[in-house]
Amino acid sequence: MASVPFDQLDGFIWMNGAFVPWGDAKIHVLTHGLHYASAVFEGERAYGGEIFKLNEHTERLHESARLLGFKIPYSVAELNDASTTLLKKQGFQDAYVRPIAWRGSEQMGVSAQNNRINVAIAIWQWPSYFDPAQKLKGIRLDVAEWRRPDPRTAPSRSKAAGLYMICTMSKHAAEAKGYADAMMLDWRGQVAEATGANIFFVKDGKIHTPKPDCFLDGITRRTVIGLAKDRGLEIIERAILPEELEGFEQCFLTGTAAEVTPVSEIGPYRFEVGEIAKNLMNDYSIAVQPKHAIAAE
Repeated sequence: MASVPFDQLDGFIWMNGAFVPWGDAKIHVLTHGLHYASAVFEGERAYGGEIFKLNEHTERLHESARLLGFKIPYSVAELNDASTTLLKKQGFQDAYVRPIAWRGSEQMGVSAQNNRINVAIAIWQWPSYFDPAQKLKGIRLDVAEWRRPDPRTAPSRSKAAGLYMICTMSKHAAEAKGYADAMMLDWRGQVAEATGANIFFVKDGKIHTPKPDCFLDGITRRTVIGLAKDRGLEIIERAILPEELEGFEQCFLTGTAAEVTPVSEIGPYRFEVGEIAKNLMNDYSIAVQPKHAIAAE
């Protein structure tokens, strides 16, 4: 699939209330969202024919739009129904789901109060965000040059397209040096997250993770925190300085695309792929399966 451009995949995309043939789901070059990043999106995964935590993702999509100053013209229930129907129409059991909302092309300029709010949902098969073999050994992260911005300068609680510009730049720079991804600091110089996933560390049986005060508090992040607590593990959310990495034993990432991914290296620091990371990988794999599928086993 990697060799096929995304605009040439087969199937349908739900766009502004209709199921459109994949190749016909197009926008104009003067779309405001393309020029000014006035767009919000979600990343979701379907397992066994059901989209994991679909309602939470759709509610966050609406909240992201609100933070950017526009209203999505479809209710949470309507978007949920469109997503589940599209998943069946695509014929997938396990797949990646991408809803997106953006300002259209009615006005071109910074101000776009009268632009139409467009919404689309695409679903495709995307087995693993990181190379599966590397994931089992723990992926390697660079330390990004770019930092997560002060929330007074950007809507950090929104999954807004514009916030991912520095993520793309940071990931490209890391890959150019042979790394799988990059760890980003925040504007204060504290550990924040990876380019598209939240980050956790383990020390003396306790899990440490940065407070999500300038980056997205991921739905997968919250899910894994719950799974860790179910195991009786202590979760410490706090400011983490980069020099502390030397004292941590394990590290892992969480995200819809990344799921739970162990980390073996961040710059000069090394980590083991230990039991806590392995157990949470397994716990998450079980948690995302539909209840009817688990009951049938």
